Amino acid sequence: MASTAKTSQATCELSIVVPLYNEEANVEELYRRLTATLESLALSYELLFVDDGSRDSTFSKLLSLRTADPRVGVLRFSRNFGHHLAITAGLQNAAGRYTVLMDGDLQDRPEDIPALYAKIKEGYQCVFGIRATRHDSPFKRLSSKLFAYLMNKLVKLDVPLNSCVFRIMDRQFVDAFNQLGERHRFVTGLMSWMGFKQVGIAVVHDKRFAGQTKYPLLKMLLLALNSVTSFSFRPLQIASLVGGLTALCSVLGIVILFYRRLVLGYGVTGWTSVMVTILFLGGVQLIALGVLGEYVGRSYDEQKARPLYIIDQFYRAEDGLTDRKENHAQRIHQSALGLAS
Repeated sequence: MASTAKTSQATCELSIVVPLYNEEANVEELYRRLTATLESLALSYELLFVDDGSRDSTFSKLLSLRTADPRVGVLRFSRNFGHHLAITAGLQNAAGRYTVLMDGDLQDRPEDIPALYAKIKEGYQCVFGIRATRHDSPFKRLSSKLFAYLMNKLVKLDVPLNSCVFRIMDRQFVDAFNQLGERHRFVTGLMSWMGFKQVGIAVVHDKRFAGQTKYPLLKMLLLALNSVTSFSFRPLQIASLVGGLTALCSVLGIVILFYRRLVLGYGVTGWTSVMVTILFLGGVQLIALGVLGEYVGRSYDEQKARPLYIIDQFYRAEDGLTDRKENHAQRIHQSALGLAS
């Protein structure tokens, strides 16, 4: 069934959504630079910080900001649910006519928000940042290029090289995103898939202000796997192709063995080739089984229909502590099932 986005009512001009996980050393500087930038725009705004189950003092520092500035909203998960679900929670609770999404490590500059805002006012519905330069390790730059290549080739998504989470979206775009109920999420891929009128602009990419990266090698590999399997059946097709080619090679091998034995009179002189063949075929079968299991597991996760996340505490901007946690979790649960109006 076709889905048509319902546009909700905005209560301010800009919502700034920032997911955070163990970023205690960045909170004050992030807030200082955000407020300085937004005050220069002279627009109504809210800052919505999503604490993804941090184990340090991130949450307490956010509460201090909330006490001093009612334009600050603080949403805290009951545990760590992951970066992309923290983004989802922020977007589902953003109230602005336009919503800016950025990470909390200050690699993306708050000072670039006015440029994003000016561009979207030209009639676009999503303006994403493209990093002109990257202050990452050579390995991370290489892996990012490889990731973009795989996404464009295997998944057929138009994900520009060096594009990033940092972006601004209008109300219709955010509301359309909030209708998506899947739980294995690659947010920037989903936003590319959604369509609408999108454009990228150059933004500055700085070094991390403080703390450690939240995407080590293993997590990057898992993200790549999640991204490909979320958008494409190509891995299953590749597994089928490899299986077919392997079966063809096996048939040719059998023909050659019979020819050597019956025509040339050569017998089998050792078991090395036999063992290599068995191990190779076993490896191919296990890989194909693993790919199939990944898709079956995803289907199982979706059928369980658990909430995408659980909120522990929620201080809305210009509001007090939300004490209706169960009702809010139920609403998110219904949204994931596509039942919320």
